[in-house]
Order: sequence, then structure tokens, then C-alpha cells
Amino acid sequence: MPTPLSPPLPAGGISQVPDAHGRFGRFGGRYVPETLSAALDQLQAAYDEARADPAFQAELDQLLAAFVGRPTPLLFAKRLTEYAGGAQIWFKREDLSHTGAHKINNTLGQGLLAMRMGKKRIIAETGAGQHGVATATACARFGLDCVVYMGSEDVRRQEPNVRSMRMMGAEVRPVESGSRTLRDAINEAMRDWMGSVETTHYIIGSVVGPHPFPRIVRDFQSVIGKETLLFCKKELGRDPDCVVACVGGGSNAAGMFYPLVEHKGIRLVGVEAGGRSPKPGDHAASLSYGNAGILHGSLSYVLQDPDGQTADVHSVSAGLDYPGVGPEHAWWHDTKRVEYTSVTDAEALDAFDLVARREGILPALETSHALAWAVKEAARRPKEEVIVVCMSGRGDKDAAEIARLRSIEKGGAHA
Repeated sequence: MPTPLSPPLPAGGISQVPDAHGRFGRFGGRYVPETLSAALDQLQAAYDEARADPAFQAELDQLLAAFVGRPTPLLFAKRLTEYAGGAQIWFKREDLSHTGAHKINNTLGQGLLAMRMGKKRIIAETGAGQHGVATATACARFGLDCVVYMGSEDVRRQEPNVRSMRMMGAEVRPVESGSRTLRDAINEAMRDWMGSVETTHYIIGSVVGPHPFPRIVRDFQSVIGKETLLFCKKELGRDPDCVVACVGGGSNAAGMFYPLVEHKGIRLVGVEAGGRSPKPGDHAASLSYGNAGILHGSLSYVLQDPDGQTADVHSVSAGLDYPGVGPEHAWWHDTKRVEYTSVTDAEALDAFDLVARREGILPALETSHALAWAVKEAARRPKEEVIVVCMSGRGDKDAAEIARLRSIEKGGAHA
């Protein structure tokens, strides 16, 4: 049986955010044109009603079990642990979910909300393509029209996911503006939504955007952390010592961390994209190098140039190639409940190879950032400690791009 999404977490403490205005401490909120305010109010009302409706919870739980395949297992990475030579490394296998990543947890929930609001057209943005595939999947399941915006650079990098979206009936619209990556795809989706709010719901894929999106996405993804707690108690007899997840916008990490933030004994670590170097434009580590700013409708940490404009960013991983981060992550950063660090492109690629050859699993390049940090940390920790890594997605989508990059390293094809 799936882990139910209700009842909510206990009252009090750091988990009890956002407030009524969508604020996580000083972060979050709603900075949008007036055209979108009514749609966001409608979404908030629909979500509040759905949370209180046992029939909604039951339908979603049934879909998570029979359609997605939840709960996803906890796997001991025996050979990776032996390689590290220290703490035990365990994987929370979101890569085994239908569509190959955690994104489906959110798209099914928001698809049900769209139908409650009577909206038959869905738009979405995608970077790595996993959210696009999950949105196309939910729309095919529910009989909804689907348009996915995707930067043309990501269309090139993630061609297998583009093909999957189209096979399920979605229209994929390549975005040629800006850096042609995730930020630009969100910009175009927002423009579409402003002109179509009466008939269209925008399924945001991460814990970003204006209130109530960060809370809604976090809540739908919190099934990850809830299952992790249950399985650690069942299989290990205790809580993990450390839980690690990659952070771009931050949905898999928020879903993993949120049920754990009140468990003071569990160390929480978010791993951002360190890219090629710490130089501006060479990375996408918003919490490590960013400043408070407004991006896509909310206040959070944003990578900005000296004039305060959103900066160009880089990551080998299309899903982490984003100049901001969810406002709740900014709140956890400032309250020091979660540690945030970064891993370079080269380290992530090495971790991909290591896990593929030691565990027989192709991890997504996004996940490979968390894995790179976990292996290094496990080597420094005693054998009795347990580190759980959120395996946010599988790496089939990245295989061709990794092969291309390896060819370039060996002096083959040019970038």
C-alpha cells in the first residue's frame, strides 16, 4: 500500500511553513502580474479543498500504488559501500517510479487538481525532460491536452525524453530565447499561462514559482521522505544518520527533506551543480553563490550579475541548470537546518561511471551530483553510520550526452 499523504506533519517548528502569504521566513511570496493572481487564488482554494477531501487522497494514493508503483524500495549499495570503505550507502529508488523519476508524484497530484478546477489544457516546463515526460504521462492518463516548453539546448541533450513526450500526445515547444535551457522554458510557460488562465493549468515541476506552487509540489513529493523514514525503521531499526539529495529547483530534495526536518538527529545535505568552476556563468549553485532576489514569481536565492539581472548558468545536468532555487530551500539554508554544497561536472560524471559499474544502475546526471558527495562523505564516516541518497531519476536519458562528452574528452567530436 502507498504511504498516505495525510495526516499532515505535527504542528510547530521549522516544518510549519509557508504562512498564509506563502512565506518561508522572508522567502517565497507571490510576485506576479495581476492576470495570474485570480488563477493562483483558485489553485490555492482547490488545493485546500482537496487536502481535506478523503476521496482526493484515496484516488491519488491508488494512482501512486497501481500506476506509479509506490512505494519505491530502499536498496543497500553493497559494492559502492565497499568502495567507499566507511559508512553504509543506501539508495531511495525514485528511479524505479513509472517514467523513471520522482516527477510523476507531483504531476498526478496537480493533474487531479486541474480536473477539479475544470481545466482541460495543461502546460509545463522541463529541463532534463523528466518533468515533461511525467506531465505528458499524467495528461494521457487523464485525457488532458498537454503542451511542454523546453529550451532547445535541452531538446538536444535530452532527445529520448522529447520522443517519449511526443509519443504520449504532448506538443513539445522548443524555446530559442536566452540560454535555451530551463529558465527560458519557464519564462515561455509563464507567458502562455498569462494568456490562457481560464482554460489552462500550469503544472510547475519544482518547488519554485509563486505561492502556492512551492508548497503544493513539496507536499506531493513528501511521499519520498515519508517512505524513507518508514523503511529505515523497518529495515534498519532506526533513522538514517544522513540523507542526501541533489538540488536544482529542489523538488526531489524538498520531498525527501520535509518529513525529516523535525528529526534533529538526521543530517540533511543538498548538493548543487558546481559546473566547471566557481566563476559566474560556470555553475548553477544558487545557495552557494547567489543573493536574495525575485525569479519566476517568488523571492529566493538567485544567481545574478553585477546589475542585478539573472545570470547565465551552466551544468552538465539539464535538470540542475537553473539560476534559482525553491524558497523553502532558502529558508532551510538560512536557518542552517540543511547543509548545501556543490559538486563539479567532472565529479558527477565520475560518480555516474562508478555507480553504473559497481551497482548496475545508471543514475541520472542530476542524481550523480548527490552520489558523488555521498561516496566522499561515506569514506570519512564510521561503518555503522547510514547515508541515504535520493535516487531522483534514472540515467537512460543522459547516456547519449555522456557518450558525446566522453568523446570530446578523448579528442573526438567537437562540442
